[in-house]
Amino acid sequence: MTDAGRVGCLIPAYEAADTVGGMVRLCLRHVERVLVVDDGSRDATAREARRAGAQVLRHGANRGKGAALASGFTRALALGWEAAVCLDADGQHDPIEIPAVVSAWRRGGWDVVVGNRLGDPSGMSFARLATNRVTSRIVSALARRPVADSQCGYRLVSARAMAGVRPGERRFAMEGEFLIRAARAGLRIGQVPVRSRYARGGSHIRPLADTLRFLRMAAAFV
Repeated sequence: MTDAGRVGCLIPAYEAADTVGGMVRLCLRHVERVLVVDDGSRDATAREARRAGAQVLRHGANRGKGAALASGFTRALALGWEAAVCLDADGQHDPIEIPAVVSAWRRGGWDVVVGNRLGDPSGMSFARLATNRVTSRIVSALARRPVADSQCGYRLVSARAMAGVRPGERRFAMEGEFLIRAARAGLRIGQVPVRSRYARGGSHIRPLADTLRFLRMAAAFV
């Protein structure tokens, strides 16, 4: 167990019954608390998360990853967490890296720590890598500071950032918007290398719709 203090793992989950329990158990090797936000799943996601030892917050209907993160931040603050380490439910993010992420946060004094997968992007499709590079450049320009991998969902968000940053987006574009708003509010953003394990089952991202949402979000800051 890492010396994480009141740091927990926050896992937004949708239709993740096959993987969420394993993720929760691996996270509990490094932190004492895991919160899963079940975003309107129709399968046994909530049951499997509870069985593995997580606290579960449920949305009655699917609202989007950004909405799940926002609900999780609100609950984490109510529980008195110092910070939340956010990971995806599909097993893409390896919980073994939680201690390094938490250590980087404490050592650097940052408000947000973002994972950077681009040191070793093997396994990432060409289209996904190209989209990531473009969106990261846009986020960097709007945040007025470099963010190498703005789409990485493996990140630590401090209580200060959870309380002070209120994005309007409720789906995948929320993650980029969060970084822009955090940077413009003067919060400190650090980056740490992480590895990703790409799930065979595919992503819930809808490339066209989510890209359009991202562009609409970005345009609002111009």
